[in-house]
Amino acid sequence: MPDYWPGGRKTARLTRYLPPMTVPPPDHPIVLASGSPRRRQLLEMLRLPFRVMPPDVDEHVLPGEAPDHYVTRLSRAKAEAVVARAPGELVLAADTTVVLGGAIFEKPTSPAHAVEMLSRLQGKTHEVMTAVAVARDGELAQALDVSRVTFRPVDRPTLEAYVATGEPLDKAGAYAIQGLGAPLIERVEGDFFGVMGLPLRLALDLLARFGRPYRFTR
Repeated sequence: MPDYWPGGRKTARLTRYLPPMTVPPPDHPIVLASGSPRRRQLLEMLRLPFRVMPPDVDEHVLPGEAPDHYVTRLSRAKAEAVVARAPGELVLAADTTVVLGGAIFEKPTSPAHAVEMLSRLQGKTHEVMTAVAVARDGELAQALDVSRVTFRPVDRPTLEAYVATGEPLDKAGAYAIQGLGAPLIERVEGDFFGVMGLPLRLALDLLARFGRPYRFTR
C-alpha cells in the first residue's frame, strides 16, 4: 500500500500502528513538536494543555520529491524526533508548505527571495499543504490537508513594503494569512487553520485516536 493517498475532499490520511485506547488524564499536556507561534496560538485558542519541544530535523526537499510526500515525511520526522526524547508522551507535529505549479515554496532565504516568491504568487491560486502527525512511543498516525489560496494582483512596491515588515521571512511561501499578509489574499478554499499551519479538525481527530478526544470543558 502507498504511504498516503489523496482523498476526494482534498484530504489524505495515513494510519500506522493504531495505539491501544489507554486514556491519559485529560489535563496531562500533550507535547507540541514545533516552535511555530501560530501552532501554539491555535492550541491555546482551544485551551488544550501542551508543552513545546521543538524538533531538530533537516527540512530540505529531497531531489525529485513530490510536495505531498515532502510535508508528510517532515511531519513524521518531527514527531519521531521528539518521541525519542519524550517516551510515553503524546506528541503532535505538523509541517506546512506552499505549492505553485508543482514547485515547493519553502521559507525565503532573504528579503529579496521573499519578494520574488510573492511576485510569483500574486494574482494566482496556489495550494497550501499541511501534514499532521501524532505519535506515542512506537505508534504514529498522520493526516494531510490541502487547501487552495488565491492572491490578489499586487504590484511590486506593495510586496516590498510587506516584506520590509519582516513578517514573511520565517514563513513557508513568504506570507502569514493570519497576519499582515491578510490584505494580499483574495479567497481561501479549504481549511483556514490548515493554511495557518495546523488543520485543527485533523489534529483533533488524530489525538482522539490516541485516547485524547477534545472536550469543551475539563
